[in-house]
Amino acid sequence: MMLQDILQVLVGLIIGLVIGFFGARYFMKKYLKKNPPINREMIKALMMQMGRKPNEKQINQMMKSMEKYM
Repeated sequence: MMLQDILQVLVGLIIGLVIGFFGARYFMKKYLKKNPPINREMIKALMMQMGRKPNEKQINQMMKSMEKYM
């Protein structure tokens, strides 16, 4: 009787953790798509600080490489 109760609690906990993990992962991906951590203006500012005048092709390359990791 007691073993069955402990088993039910453990199974419920594991199911809750799995659902929570995938739910949090889904919402974080959705949030990062809407609010990317870096945008075109930030890339342009970073390149200007490094002493380079970025052209549109360079900015597009940087954006594509950033999107690949998201």
